[in-house]
Amino acid sequence: MSEIEDPEVKGKKKRGRPGKQAPTTNKKPRKTPAEKAVGVARGRGKANGVAQHNGDGGDPVTLFEVVKLGKSAMQSVVDEWIESYKQDRDLALLDLINFFIQCSGCKGTVRIEMFRNMQNAEIIRKMTEEFDEDSGDYPLTMPGPLWKKFRYNFCEFISVLIRQCQYSIIYDEYMMDTVISLLTGLSDSQVRAFRHTSTLAAMKLMTALVNVALNLSIHQDNTQRQYEAERNKIAGKRANEKLELLLQKRKELQENQDEIENMMNSIFKGIFVHRYRDAIAEIRAICIEEIGVWMKMYSDAFLNDSYLKYVGWTLHDRQGEVRLKCLKALQNLYTNRELFPKLELFTNRFKDRIVSMTLDKEYDVAVEAIRLVTLILQGSEDALSNEDCENVYHLVYSAHRPVAVAAGEFLHRKLFSRHDPQAEEALAKRRGRSSPNGNLIRMLVLFFLESELHEHAAYLVDSLWESSQELLKDWECMTELLLEEAVQGEEVLSDRQESALIELMVCTIRQAAEAHPPVGRGTGKRVLTAKERKTQIDDKNKLTEHFIMALPMLLSKYQADSEKVANLLQIPQFFDLDVYSAGRMEKHLDALLKQIRLVVDKHIEMDVLEACSKTYSILCSEEYTIMNRVDIARSQLIDEMTDRFAHSVEELLQEAEEADDDDIYNVLSMLKRLTAFHNAHDLTRWDLFGSCYRLLKAGIEQGSMPEQIAVQALQCSHYSVLWQLVKITEGAPSKDDLVALRRVVKSFLAVCQQCLSNVNTPVKEQAFMLLCDLLMIFSHQLVSGGREGLQPLVFNPDSTLQNELLNFVLDHVFIDQDDESQKGDEEDEANKIEALHKRRNLLAAFCKLIIYDIVDMPAAADIFKHYMKYYNDYGDIIKETLSKTRQTDKILCAKTLILSLQQLFNELLQDQGPNLDRTSSHVSGIKELARRFALTFGLDQIKTREAVATLHKDGIEFAFKYQNPRGPEFPPINLAFLEVLSEFSSKLIRQDKKTVHSYLEKFMSESMSERREDVWLPLISYRNSLLTGGDEDHMSVTSGSSSKAGSVRSKKGRPPVTRFIWVGCAALNLCSSVEGLWMLRNDTLQTPGALQTPQLTSTVLRENRPAEHMPDPDSEPGSENDFMSWLGQQKMEEVNRKDRTGMNYIKARSNQGVRRGLMEDDAEPIFEDVMMSSRGQLEDMNEEFEDTMVIDLPPSRNRRERAELRPDFFDSAAMIEDESVSKTSRK
Repeated sequence: MSEIEDPEVKGKKKRGRPGKQAPTTNKKPRKTPAEKAVGVARGRGKANGVAQHNGDGGDPVTLFEVVKLGKSAMQSVVDEWIESYKQDRDLALLDLINFFIQCSGCKGTVRIEMFRNMQNAEIIRKMTEEFDEDSGDYPLTMPGPLWKKFRYNFCEFISVLIRQCQYSIIYDEYMMDTVISLLTGLSDSQVRAFRHTSTLAAMKLMTALVNVALNLSIHQDNTQRQYEAERNKIAGKRANEKLELLLQKRKELQENQDEIENMMNSIFKGIFVHRYRDAIAEIRAICIEEIGVWMKMYSDAFLNDSYLKYVGWTLHDRQGEVRLKCLKALQNLYTNRELFPKLELFTNRFKDRIVSMTLDKEYDVAVEAIRLVTLILQGSEDALSNEDCENVYHLVYSAHRPVAVAAGEFLHRKLFSRHDPQAEEALAKRRGRSSPNGNLIRMLVLFFLESELHEHAAYLVDSLWESSQELLKDWECMTELLLEEAVQGEEVLSDRQESALIELMVCTIRQAAEAHPPVGRGTGKRVLTAKERKTQIDDKNKLTEHFIMALPMLLSKYQADSEKVANLLQIPQFFDLDVYSAGRMEKHLDALLKQIRLVVDKHIEMDVLEACSKTYSILCSEEYTIMNRVDIARSQLIDEMTDRFAHSVEELLQEAEEADDDDIYNVLSMLKRLTAFHNAHDLTRWDLFGSCYRLLKAGIEQGSMPEQIAVQALQCSHYSVLWQLVKITEGAPSKDDLVALRRVVKSFLAVCQQCLSNVNTPVKEQAFMLLCDLLMIFSHQLVSGGREGLQPLVFNPDSTLQNELLNFVLDHVFIDQDDESQKGDEEDEANKIEALHKRRNLLAAFCKLIIYDIVDMPAAADIFKHYMKYYNDYGDIIKETLSKTRQTDKILCAKTLILSLQQLFNELLQDQGPNLDRTSSHVSGIKELARRFALTFGLDQIKTREAVATLHKDGIEFAFKYQNPRGPEFPPINLAFLEVLSEFSSKLIRQDKKTVHSYLEKFMSESMSERREDVWLPLISYRNSLLTGGDEDHMSVTSGSSSKAGSVRSKKGRPPVTRFIWVGCAALNLCSSVEGLWMLRNDTLQTPGALQTPQLTSTVLRENRPAEHMPDPDSEPGSENDFMSWLGQQKMEEVNRKDRTGMNYIKARSNQGVRRGLMEDDAEPIFEDVMMSSRGQLEDMNEEFEDTMVIDLPPSRNRRERAELRPDFFDSAAMIEDESVSKTSRK
């Protein structure tokens, strides 16, 4: 039973403590909670000194367990506690104290002796010592539905507790003082769990008290009105007793109000003002969220600048979670227009910050900032300047859809909410329109044009789709605006506006028909709900019924404008084509086909012709009944075009060099149309390949074919070949069919190869791309998937063709920008980007041939050597090619890398002669490229062991390949290459460094090892790079029989090195593979000639070599047998040592751990500038508020001295001091 239902606890006299007289009317000054928390407990505890609920069996016995499980109604739980409080205040409060302690995750329990004899600080210190620090989790942060429900129950318990106690118990100067004092102490704890839980409890307690204060204020107002009404009565009717009762009630309410205000002041000054800037973002977020609730709930008391400033300051918080709470709290305030006058000063001070937060790096924060700006706009249009609005306008083009949709809502409120409906309807009637949205659509078009982002019409439509969907679906009004004729005295759309409106209209049609955002917005197509699916079907039917009739008229009006026609011809792909037959609208279909044919006859622009071709393809779908009608019209059109094309070709070939411009135009126009149609339609029965092939052969033989005709003929022939391949793969081809297609492909490849030497760059580029595509299509992959019958169609490029393709790439891709700009000084940035895009496509096409083993991998050496020089333009393509080729063949890829470096070195020798300046930028460039190549081998040296060893062998052979003609006392010509090769030494495992060094010494004479002149420095540095760790390796070999303890001791003194643990037979096989590879090498091998894949021998026989054949490690290496035996010894030593290596590594890592305290995060700064365009906002804000909006609350008398967690970050002096300290620390 609650105290509300107990008449004995309603009176004022129950406010005193038990055993003492009721307070008189002359109240003594109220003690602070901290003063009264010491020595106020007088009740009796149970034998064990722990307050408990009675429970049977597994029933929860503590208040914490009851609230956590949430099985009982919260009001009944609170009523039981109130009943126990009436019986024994101390035990009930002890239960409540333990509730807060246990909610913090503390395993300790406050006993009755502690409660009676210890101060709060001592109790909290004792609980801190018993806190479980092994885990950082506590109930408020634990995952799972149980703990999520616990948080809700925890907050509800506090709210219900105050609600049920609001008429008496909270005024007894005992319960609330004890609770507030405890929560104040816990909120100042260094333990995050205590601080977090107590802050949440205190803020919810404050919210409940605010609600009580609001009710008291309402009762006071009602009592005052009753008193005034009674007093204003005439003397005869006035009831003096009632007046006295009303006066007594008003006085009592005022006293209660004063006590509630004291409690709220204690919580606000003792907890909020310190925790709203806590180091933990969750705690700061709790404070800001609750102060927003107070301001909305009791605006008369809290909605003023003294409280609003805390929200305004925290808008600069470094954590998006806290900024988000600020914005949502403000949204709740700005939603109520009656509160706008009280928010005027805050709006003026923090408007710029709020507008800048629309660009927040956290998208959720940016969305809420835009919504808040929209609410400000709704409340007062004068509050935002034009510049503020423009900052939000451009966000409708954001790639993040929620941001764009929020900006679309703002745009809708700003532009489309101020029109006069009556005036719009009158104008519509006068112009004969069926829709009054004409002016709104004009405004949308003007906004789109002024934004100067014409290619983003789809984004604009998607942004406005949720807020302005009715307007965007008003296709009747859009069509009327486009079709209406000019009327004297009224302005019609300009040509630019018409183009923009058509583009927007097509985007709205696409959005309605597809019901998903455009490409680049969203993560993909989501599953539509039943309601969304129904809306999509209705919209598709609506747009189909309208544009079936309107589209032919629009095409008729704009058929001469290629841009408008290309956009309009996209509309049929969104039709529900069944409407043609179901609605008996075949005449409109005929009208559409007629207009498309007229468009084809009038235009030769490829985008228009491709749109016409695609429309025919859609209308010819076999699933629709209109297919036959459209197919007839299409066949007639193609028949006519092919006849005209054949006739034009004959005339052009007959006249040859005497052909005039009309003959060339006739051939080119027909060829463009047929090429566009051949892309989407199978035109093989018209045999276009023959005519195109004749044109190409004639151009090659005569050398005078116009480049546009050659380009289009190549493309049309390519489509013809692909359609023939499609027919063969879909059916059961005969041998004759395969032979015929092979003959066609072979002849076309020959023509393309000849076109690579054409004088016209567009022709060469087209031929190159088609060659790459065809070689990819007709490669060995053609017969995969059970298509072995297509083997006759497989083409492998010979070395001549491969060289021509490679030379084309070198000549047309790896060119300097300066060389290109010299061709046209007026070339703008857009054209340069387009040219770079084209070159990237050329390079990618050739690299695909390398990746798929169509072109030999060594050809990639000429590509790899440009990796550094053209890194910005092609670095990603070259890097991906390198990665894919390594997956195909690690060894051959490594040989290709070293070959690319050798080519660069040879080029440098040709330029500078044998006496290289090793400090020059050219040599440094080669070394840097080698370093980059070395990084691509990754960290797993076991996987790349064989490849890296091969690379070093080829590099050594290249360095000593040519002797110096001046005599043996001079270094070999290529010796400087060893300096480049040393960049790869770090990728050798330690035992292979010894092996490579032995191989190096085979090429060295005795005199070489003794030379120390500068010209011999590359050899010296390379030897040193191989000997790094060599002594350690030698020591590890000789000490292989020593004890494990001795081995560990010998390794402690040296710095940690990277170790690799071998895994069973895989490691042995890999060792043997490298061993076999090196055994096959002899002095007669030559590099860098033809890079052949090394022949691997079986590893089975070598794995069982007898150990007695291993040579002494101290013996002079040099022979292949010694080298092979040494490798075997290293292999066995590595296997025996793997366990020790792993243990040493773990031990070394374990010594680096540093224990982190619970409050380590408190050392982090709280605020930082997180905006893209708000540098210096925090400093300006502090200067602004240094002398304004000072909080006007009575000083707290129960705040004990304590060590602050953080300095006051809103105090300018503290900030300056903090900055000086940070600068000193950096120095």
